[in-house]
Amino acid sequence: MNSLDTLVAFTGNTLSQVISLFLLLLVGTSTGMLLKIVLKKRALLIKHERIITASVLSASSRAALLVFFTIGLLAGVQVIELGAAESFVMTSIEVLITVCIAMTAIFFVDAPTVWLKRRAAMTPSKMDDMLAPILSKSLKATVVVLAIVQVAQTLSGKEITSILAGLGIGGLAIALAAQDTIKNFFGSIVLIADKPFTIGDRINVDGHDGPVETVGMRSTQIRTLDGHLVTIPNGEMANKTIWNISKRPYIRKIFNLGLPYDTSPSKVREAKAIVEELLHNHEGMNPEFPPKIYFNDFADSTLNLICIFWYHPPAYWEFLAFTEKLNLNILTRFNSAGIEFAFPTQTIDLKDSRRAIADL
Repeated sequence: MNSLDTLVAFTGNTLSQVISLFLLLLVGTSTGMLLKIVLKKRALLIKHERIITASVLSASSRAALLVFFTIGLLAGVQVIELGAAESFVMTSIEVLITVCIAMTAIFFVDAPTVWLKRRAAMTPSKMDDMLAPILSKSLKATVVVLAIVQVAQTLSGKEITSILAGLGIGGLAIALAAQDTIKNFFGSIVLIADKPFTIGDRINVDGHDGPVETVGMRSTQIRTLDGHLVTIPNGEMANKTIWNISKRPYIRKIFNLGLPYDTSPSKVREAKAIVEELLHNHEGMNPEFPPKIYFNDFADSTLNLICIFWYHPPAYWEFLAFTEKLNLNILTRFNSAGIEFAFPTQTIDLKDSRRAIADL
């Protein structure tokens, strides 16, 4: 009878402990969910007026559920008699706390990143626009590494110096296995130091032509002119020939006008004079770069006029509009002056063929 009473008492005590643990977890989870909803709504309301405060509230909302679940679990563990499993459970709790702190830190890294991006947008230089996302990723990587070291220390029970020594040996193996990753990381450093382009610049790399969208720790993304997103590892990018189209001071245009071989010298001079007149002090002209027009070649089927002009500034769509207007004016003036354009022709001499027929 005494044994039965003891068993009933133990069972009742254990059941009450489990219920208490469940209730504490429920309270912690519910509080975290409620706080997450409230903070998220508040962040959405002020995201346009107070962007930094909104980013802090957003980070807090993302961390709320995990933090309060952990608090509820810690409180619940205190009311349970763990017995032989105490060491295992407490070690697991320590690991969970480390993960909770690391995740919260990662969430809150976004807040200074938003501030950095806002400050970068206020400066004329675009270098800080590239540094802000890289700094954010570096901080997150640092948090992850510290969390891994802390978890390793908790699980092994060894001093952190011993763990760091082990990581040094293991780091060598990881470095050998992750050569491409390390190469890309140092490639990003080279790109930041050399500054061959900044975010928003239109560049051409291996035929990929378009503006730079992002520069990360591993790769650079280019949005090509046909809409494709091209990702190039920074290790390769640092060794490529990069054409920075946005940095050109002007757009140079070279075109040829072919005249038939039966065009008289006076008409050739007139054609040249027409083009010179149309390009004289033209739109987008810099006095240091006057247009050049020359009768430069007796081609296979044409008398060739080579025409060169420079358009400032290098605004591509305005340049195309001016080129269209110039072409129409040349066509109109040449037609009015009776100047023809040449097209590929061949002359066949049939004298020998006629003699052969006559001999027959």
